[in-house]
Amino acid sequence: MMRSSLFLFLLVWSLFSCQPKPVDQHLEQIPKENLLEVLLEGNLRFAEDHPIHPDQTLERLRDLNQGQHPVAAIISCSDSRVPPELVFDQGLGDLFVIRNAGNIVSDYEIGSVEYAVEVLGVPLVIVMGHTNCGAIHAFADYDHDHSHVYPEYIQKIIDYINAEEEEKAIPRNIPNFLEKAIEANILHGVHELKKNIPHADSLIAHNQLRIVGALYDMETGKVRLVKDE
Repeated sequence: MMRSSLFLFLLVWSLFSCQPKPVDQHLEQIPKENLLEVLLEGNLRFAEDHPIHPDQTLERLRDLNQGQHPVAAIISCSDSRVPPELVFDQGLGDLFVIRNAGNIVSDYEIGSVEYAVEVLGVPLVIVMGHTNCGAIHAFADYDHDHSHVYPEYIQKIIDYINAEEEEKAIPRNIPNFLEKAIEANILHGVHELKKNIPHADSLIAHNQLRIVGALYDMETGKVRLVKDE
């Protein structure tokens, strides 16, 4: 009887000891030069199915009632499978998220990021696309066949993507056109933010702001950075 009780105790202890421990440090306490690395570490926890779900308590919610201090602004697709807080294993008040179909970066998105940078002091901005993006699929289909008729506002999204210089630069006959189109759309967003956010060049030069592109793989759950060629 004693042996079975001891075995049960050890089994329960081993199960609980293997669980990831929540971190005490809030994201806003992380040095800004380490923020991207910390977010990618959170994504790795998510992709490996070991999230710790930080800052998701009622106490955290009540603290945030006094004000928000997000550390990163993320423009991502509205796709229901791409929630940035879950993808990066973060919680309430950590991320300033702007979402739309196709992670488009136009006037409204630029204005939202400008608010995040100028008013909230966000030092990191991520434009995050994802694999198998429906908006880019629609653009690619329309690019190859103009006969398909889309509803008016879906067509506006397609037309916006179609007008991006980064998309125009991609050869249409390459076998991985869709993948390249997704990356080009991400880079377009990065370029638009760098060009239009007030004093972006100076902020970036003085390490006060970082604007990067990222791609979320919906099969693996992993995020990788997308860089200019």
